[in-house]
Amino acid sequence: MEQRSAVSVPVSPARASGTAELLPVVYEELRRLAGQMMARKPPGQTLQATALVHEAFLRLSRGQSQQWQCPGHFYSAAAEAMRRILVEQARRKGSLRRGGGQQPLRLEDVQLATETPADHLLAIDEALTKLAGEDPVKAELVKLRFFAGLTVAEAGQMLGISERSVKRHWAYARAWLYQELTEPD
Repeated sequence: MEQRSAVSVPVSPARASGTAELLPVVYEELRRLAGQMMARKPPGQTLQATALVHEAFLRLSRGQSQQWQCPGHFYSAAAEAMRRILVEQARRKGSLRRGGGQQPLRLEDVQLATETPADHLLAIDEALTKLAGEDPVKAELVKLRFFAGLTVAEAGQMLGISERSVKRHWAYARAWLYQELTEPD
């Protein structure tokens, strides 16, 4: 597995606290993360990494001016925006293939930020929403790891928790999601 250094943004939140000011500073990192995730998708995808980052930025900058507490807060919101974009895309594709025949998703078959069929992505999103109701920190960790492709160290930095806690939370979240995704309807 590729080792990356922890995400760092060389600007203080006071100097660049709004979306428009923070984006140029973190744009390349977001694009790199989106590029890695999209590179593992099957050929012929209609959504490219740059488009994913731009759409996420547009969603983050809509409405009132958002003030970010820190770069980690921005990355967390960006991961959530990318998650929603990918889920919406999966729903659009899934609506073309309505019907039964869905198989339970085995979490061992899902890899971080990799090729995930639309049906599985929708099941993961539904389970993740349920997990967020029970434990928001673990749900946020899943979003950062699965949808943004962050490493354990990067996710820990974004959430402000130790790597050991991240690993413990990650193991719990994976087991919880596995149980949720394999239970028959």
